[in-house]
Amino acid sequence: MATKRLLIAAPLVLVAFLLQSWLWVPSYENQTRGNPERVTKFIEGSIGDAHFLNPVLSDENTGSGIVSLVFDTLLDLDENLALKGKLAERWEVVERAYVVVRPDAQLPDGAPATAARLGERIAEALGGDALSVRALPAETRSELRSVLLGEEGAPPRPTEVEVRVRVPERIALELPAVMPHLDERLAAVLGAGYLAGFAPERHVELPSGPAGDALRPALSEILPALEHNPVLVFHLRPGVQFHDGHELDAGDVKFTYDAFMEPRNLSPRTSDFEPVKAVEVVDARTVRVVYKRLFSPAVYVWSSYGILPAHLLSREALEREMDRRGVAGEARERFGLREAEFSRAPVGSGPFRFVDWKSDDLIQLARFDDYWEGPAEYRDYTLRIIPDLLTQELEFRTGALDLYPVLPHQAARYREDPSYRAFSSTQFGYSYIGYNARHELFGDPEVRRALGMAIDVEQIIRFVLYGEGERVSGPYAINTEWYDRSVAPLPYDPEGALAILERKGWKRGADGILEKGGKRFEFALVTNNGNPQRKAISTIAQDAWRKIGVDCKVQLFEWAVFLKDFVNTGKFDAVVLGWSTGIDPDLYQIWHSSQTGPQQLNFTGYVNGEADRLIEEIRLEYDPARQRELTHALHRLIAAEQPYTFLFAGRGTTVVDRKIAMVERGADGAERIVPLRPSPTGQLRYWFTRWKKLEHAPDF
Repeated sequence: MATKRLLIAAPLVLVAFLLQSWLWVPSYENQTRGNPERVTKFIEGSIGDAHFLNPVLSDENTGSGIVSLVFDTLLDLDENLALKGKLAERWEVVERAYVVVRPDAQLPDGAPATAARLGERIAEALGGDALSVRALPAETRSELRSVLLGEEGAPPRPTEVEVRVRVPERIALELPAVMPHLDERLAAVLGAGYLAGFAPERHVELPSGPAGDALRPALSEILPALEHNPVLVFHLRPGVQFHDGHELDAGDVKFTYDAFMEPRNLSPRTSDFEPVKAVEVVDARTVRVVYKRLFSPAVYVWSSYGILPAHLLSREALEREMDRRGVAGEARERFGLREAEFSRAPVGSGPFRFVDWKSDDLIQLARFDDYWEGPAEYRDYTLRIIPDLLTQELEFRTGALDLYPVLPHQAARYREDPSYRAFSSTQFGYSYIGYNARHELFGDPEVRRALGMAIDVEQIIRFVLYGEGERVSGPYAINTEWYDRSVAPLPYDPEGALAILERKGWKRGADGILEKGGKRFEFALVTNNGNPQRKAISTIAQDAWRKIGVDCKVQLFEWAVFLKDFVNTGKFDAVVLGWSTGIDPDLYQIWHSSQTGPQQLNFTGYVNGEADRLIEEIRLEYDPARQRELTHALHRLIAAEQPYTFLFAGRGTTVVDRKIAMVERGADGAERIVPLRPSPTGQLRYWFTRWKKLEHAPDF
């Protein structure tokens, strides 16, 4: 009888306990009950941990979101994607140009090309478009050049060699703006063959042997007949402090450039700064960046990377760190920012300062109260590493996370849920399957095309993205002017794909798998674990390829392992990944043949001379209309070559706790709470420092 009473009473006690807990356990809507500090913290999740928190070392896949909160850039993009000042309150773009004097040449009227005569005629031709025109005497200089050299049987390594240059007399021009077509302006003065007839080999002493042979094609770059030196002048904002209270000045800007170029640091972004000739500290608040040739992405580059504190990372500071840590021998010689403690405990000048990093767990930041633009509304920021997106969603719905990037199949449901605010926009980027061109299997563009034609991308958009995506055909973001919409995506045509492979000599074997020369058509497709979308793409591609006789094995790896052992080393067959590209037309780092080494971003090893030429010309072109012609040509070429199977641009939907709003302050400092809104170009987090969490959802 006692047992019976116990069995009856136990559920009643449990029900009573649950009912009374309703009175004191906070619900999602009342999560600050018992924890009022929750409104001061912004918490979000990430599927993978960062590698480095350092703008010189980071890329899109290594904590770039955290880096942008800790470090400020010289320039920024406004809500309409136009450039605006940040650490630099203003900037100018001018040009220095130099024309060699050729006493051996005659001007169009038959007069000899002396320095005095050339200077007079150039000044007359340019008129008010030249700030100054003056003759420079001849000089001799030595400079170091990097070439790839290696012992027989060993991979080539960058080696610096000395080059001696006997510079002839030159005419120096100071121009108020960059003149990329200056040669055309001067054609009537100089004559058609003046610049083309200059022989730099008469003035440049190359080293003997392989080093000289490697440098010979670069003679016209070492001493050009017409040298363009665009100049960026940045005027820094006064009173900006790093998080340790040290004032940021021009020396920190120069140091940041030096850090990108330091070989020990192995920065994946060095190519962005290779065109720089010199960074000159004019005074504490003025920096002059001189380029050695035309480089139209220059201003965008300085809006992309945060400024480092020289006082914490100078060679002297690193020497002290090595002494303290007992680093010696070869490790000391190699010691750079990758080994420095700073890259896991950074000090920047951004709106949030670093507090703590627990690997594969969380990264914590705190508001920087002395931020030059005023303190952020949130006091604390936490990034939690949650590899499983289902777990992320559960944490979001309980209020443990403030933001959740929904999966495509969830987008429609969340857009209709009144408990949250959903924001959707086409992403600046695309997803793709990349083929390692170093492998014989993928060396033929027609084979890559066949692999792409076998995949029904519309099926992926329909069933994996639930319609939240758009087909793409090339390497630019579809919502930019650089994307060529006249290029159609690959058709879904498995029969045509098989016909291509059969033309290339592949025949089905006894097990149904294609064979050629005794080798089966088989490879591994790798991607990162924790991303169900990429996993689904891999499975669909695997099944599609099996139908045409291709044996593909799908392998999933934890994010850090995936990057370190496969992507960064280029040791994979094929990969499922995505790029977030932005609005810059420069694709040098991703597609130029010089960027195929370890830690570089052309990790599929794509090499094409015509693509290199177009990429280089885009960098030299300052006219947007001409840039558009060139980017469309590059788009068409890469679409024809198919180094990637271009899949789709996703329509990203992010849901945010409805209690998060935005603070606007009037000229009198009065605070007004307004609904959260993205920028006109769809950037949800553009005004993140103004975000504020309220105790209750506002009634907007």
